[in-house]
Amino acid sequence: MTRKNRSNTEGRSPDGTFAPGNPGKPKGARHKATQAALALLDGEANALTRKAVELALEGDTTALRLCLERIAPPRKDAPVTFDLPRMRSAEDAAKAAGSVLDAVASGGLTPTEGAHIMALVESYRRTLETAQLEGRLDALEKALGRHDW
Repeated sequence: MTRKNRSNTEGRSPDGTFAPGNPGKPKGARHKATQAALALLDGEANALTRKAVELALEGDTTALRLCLERIAPPRKDAPVTFDLPRMRSAEDAAKAAGSVLDAVASGGLTPTEGAHIMALVESYRRTLETAQLEGRLDALEKALGRHDW
């Protein structure tokens, strides 16, 4: 079997990638199967919901799970409360990281919660360091009499 050489490069850059502005599928467009399913269900939402509730009340566990997931969906995120020292330097960030580890070790935070908070602490530490380096660089440039390289 041989492959045909495709010379159709419409909508592509010279390197073969799609060119900027290539329209593709319009944003928010729905697949034809989705459109057909929605057309079939149009106007039936109340009857279908009522039937699902009836089945759930009769003991159908799948229907029960569907109903409960709509009433009280699984929680994706929840606020956590624990003592975290104020961070104004990289040294403070190290103390904050220690507080997070202590909270995880004592059971005040789950390991997943601790990991997420540690990522925030690390991100903030990098922001602090960048701001401090920028300040030091500005001071050096002023001392050397140079501005806006």
